[in-house]
Amino acid sequence: MPIKRLSIEPLKIPFKQAFVHASAVRTETESVLVTVTNANSVEGIGEGCPRRYVTGETVDSIRRFIEVHREQWMTVTTIQQLRDWATEHTPIIDHNPAAWCAIETACLDLFGKEAGLPIEALLGLPPLRGQFQYLAVLGTDSHQSFAKQFQRYLSVGFTDFKVKVTGRLQDDIDKLTQLASTEDSTIRVRLDANNLWRDTESALSYLKRLPGRLTAIEEPLQVGDYDGCRLLARELKVPIILDESFLRLDQFASIQNDPLSTWVINIRVSKMGGILRSLAVAKRAKEVGIPIIIGAQVGETSVLTRAALTVANSYRDILLAQEGAFGTHLLEQDICKPPLMFGQSGLLDPTVVSERAGLGLVNSKATS
Repeated sequence: MPIKRLSIEPLKIPFKQAFVHASAVRTETESVLVTVTNANSVEGIGEGCPRRYVTGETVDSIRRFIEVHREQWMTVTTIQQLRDWATEHTPIIDHNPAAWCAIETACLDLFGKEAGLPIEALLGLPPLRGQFQYLAVLGTDSHQSFAKQFQRYLSVGFTDFKVKVTGRLQDDIDKLTQLASTEDSTIRVRLDANNLWRDTESALSYLKRLPGRLTAIEEPLQVGDYDGCRLLARELKVPIILDESFLRLDQFASIQNDPLSTWVINIRVSKMGGILRSLAVAKRAKEVGIPIIIGAQVGETSVLTRAALTVANSYRDILLAQEGAFGTHLLEQDICKPPLMFGQSGLLDPTVVSERAGLGLVNSKATS
């Protein structure tokens, strides 16, 4: 059934606590909600999180992208037509991945509801089963705030931590010393530097002075510095996680011939350009033996949390960790009711959405 209405709404939901890292300070969401509606008033919803420092996108650029192509999408009624449009417009999507993510996700949600199928069944993927384990993210807050947040995570059973690097050596030493001092041997720590260093020598000198055992380091150098990251991986004997440096399938050409211990790919559905492109990257990663993390932009709502579950569920065998699913742990309110988010020990039970049509979410903005 053709799409009768397509709307876009910027989302600016306040955070309960500011989130700070090397590339940005965030106090509210920066994303868009796309709603597509058919002639029977059935709605599909999608979300995109533009990040200028990741994909070059903004809320305004998403608006422009949608206005330019809106009429073409109004006649899309099948997944194959959606795939065909994406294939024919690959270069355009490469420059507007978060925008396309919002459109694609909304259409898949709508098509699933029209067919009475969860999106996994719609796409011929395994149904959602079992729980999903999420990691805790510690930002570049003050030492006191960091300590309080860390203890809060420990008290509810988290053992996997992503720590944002500040670039202030003593601060980072103090924070990692605190993590290293815990007696729990199951705790895992990886760093996220958000492209902090401009040269390998500076990064190597800094990182070698940090205490504790690290399981991986994310984006230590400038975007696309694969050679420098290879050297860091070799010298530090930990894999490098590619996030801002990996947005498209064709970038496998730069990394697929390296030793398997060199890389991990952080697949964030929004920056990749939607569920289908994320699935394609995960498929190729499995073929060449590179593990993945299913990541998230800070401030995602339940919509992108649900989209990411489709990818994580299909590639559990190469999945090292999952990020996101903060819901109202971070947001003052979510757009879905109930919000899809992790609980005790960072575990998320997908039962509430796994059998429902489309994404299985209830848009509280539409029902309020």
